[in-house]
Amino acid sequence: MKRTDINIPSEVLRRVYETMLRVRKIEERVAELVSKKEIKCPVHLYIGQEAVATGVCANLQRDDYVFSTHRSHGHYIAKGGNIKSLMAELYGKETGCSRGRGGSMHLASPEVGLPGSSAIVAGTIPLAVGAALAFSIQKRNAVSVVFFGDGAVNEGTFYESLNFASLKKLPVIFICENNLYSTHMPISDCLANTDIYKKADIFNMPGIRIDGNGVVEIYKAAKEAVDNARKGGGPILIECMTYRWRGHVGPNDDIDKGLRSQEELDCWMNRCPIKRLEKNLLKDGILSESERIQVYKEIEKEVEDALLFAKESPYPDPNEDKFYNGVFKS
Repeated sequence: MKRTDINIPSEVLRRVYETMLRVRKIEERVAELVSKKEIKCPVHLYIGQEAVATGVCANLQRDDYVFSTHRSHGHYIAKGGNIKSLMAELYGKETGCSRGRGGSMHLASPEVGLPGSSAIVAGTIPLAVGAALAFSIQKRNAVSVVFFGDGAVNEGTFYESLNFASLKKLPVIFICENNLYSTHMPISDCLANTDIYKKADIFNMPGIRIDGNGVVEIYKAAKEAVDNARKGGGPILIECMTYRWRGHVGPNDDIDKGLRSQEELDCWMNRCPIKRLEKNLLKDGILSESERIQVYKEIEKEVEDALLFAKESPYPDPNEDKFYNGVFKS
C-alpha cells in the first residue's frame, strides 16, 4: 500500500490533533476521578493509544459503523460521541449514552455509528462482520470497522470472522491495537507467532503492520482501506503497534506490580502520538503556539463542563427496570 502519496489537508490535521487531545484530556480527568473513587465502575483507559481511533475514524462517515471493546472511550469520542453523555455514563447517570446502565465497558451511540461496545474479548468482531454483510446485501455504501486488542487473536471467532469476511469480500476493516500486553501478560507469552498482521495471509486477504503512535500513517492506511472497501475491494487486517500508558484497568501504571519496567514505559511515553503531531504542526505553521494554548484551554473547559453535567444529572429510576411488558419483576 503506497500511503506516502496521500496528502492530508491542514484542516484535517488540525481536527485530528484536537480529537487526540480531547481523548487524552478526558482520560486523564477520568483517571483522577477513579483515584478519588468518584467514578466507581471499572475503567480501561486509552491513554497512549489515541492515534489509532482518531486516525481511523477521521476517514469514516456518520453512517459507517464502529464496534468497540472494553477500552472504548477513544473509539466513542473519535466517532463523534457526545462527551457529556460519556461522562454521565461513567457516573451511572440516566443522561449517559447507555442511560447509566452500561458503564465504561458498554458505551453505545448508534446515532453517530457506534452501535455498541462489549467487554467480551473478540465479542464485537463477528458483529462487525455481520454489519458488513448487511451493508452488502442492502447495497449500502457503508463500511464496518472493528477495533480489538492483541489478546483477541487468541479467540476462535477472530479466525472465523476473517475467513467469512474474505470469502464474501465484505466491507469490513479489522483494526488490531497491539499494545504488547494481553491483560497483564506479554503477548509473546501467549501467541506462538506475534506477527498478527500475517494471519490475514491464511484467508487470502491483505494484512499490514503500521506505527500505531503515528496518526498520519494511520490516517493514510485507513483512508486506503476505507476507500477500497467502499469500492467492493473487501476486508483488510491492520495491526497498529502501540502502547497503553496506564494499567490494564484503572488509573495506575502497574510498574509496582512488576508487570513491566519503568524504562519500557518511559520509552513509549517519549513516543507520545499527540506530542509528535503537535511538534510537526508547529514546525509547519499549521498551528501557532498561541493557538495550541487556546486549544488546550477550550478542551479542558469541555471536559469540566461534561463533568458538571454528569454530576448534576439524575440517577436512573430504581423502579423502572422492575417492569417488563407491564409485568412486575421482584
